[in-house]
Amino acid sequence: MNVKTLIVGLGNPGSKYEKTRHNAGFIVLDSLCNDFKFEKKFNAEICKVIQKGKGFLDSSLHEVARNDREEAGKIIFLKPQTFMNLSGKAVKSFADFYKVSPKNIWVIHDDIDIPFGEIRIKENGSSAGHKGIQSIIDNLGTENFWRFRIGIKNEKLGQIETEDFVLQRFCSEEEKVLSEIIGKCRNEIEKSIERGFPERKITSIKKF
Repeated sequence: MNVKTLIVGLGNPGSKYEKTRHNAGFIVLDSLCNDFKFEKKFNAEICKVIQKGKGFLDSSLHEVARNDREEAGKIIFLKPQTFMNLSGKAVKSFADFYKVSPKNIWVIHDDIDIPFGEIRIKENGSSAGHKGIQSIIDNLGTENFWRFRIGIKNEKLGQIETEDFVLQRFCSEEEKVLSEIIGKCRNEIEKSIERGFPERKITSIKKF
């Protein structure tokens, strides 16, 4: 399979962690995939997709034509199932097997240094303390991959331990605009795929 782009959403598996701040990457990836079928490989859940217009089709669907199926492997959605701190193991296993260059790996993740409501797209750089990103850097041996950083910082950060903060669910006020944030991030990913590459930028929703 010739993989053009590997899109990774970071989070922790299991119902205990659903809709928590640290699972922002999973939440966005699920939004992109709708109810697509994932298969379990490389300690991850993987979905091969076809881009159709501004959306995607699951390549496993019966109505997908054979020639489209052959193109499907070029875009892969991946959710590591190793828990956040070991995310890099799943990413490296997949990237090594299919010979995916780090520059063609895009990672969606939460970021406590960015205000809630803001999304930043960047290429390379340190992990800034994000253990999932650090695991990917350690396993790939490079910082040269794209990140879609979803801000989760609010006034509560600093009042409790960071580890507890990221594992909390979004508060009721945040929940009201979360779908808009997810939609903006999804839109940026879709535009990046159409273009063939992401662009450094900062985007945000209106203050709530």
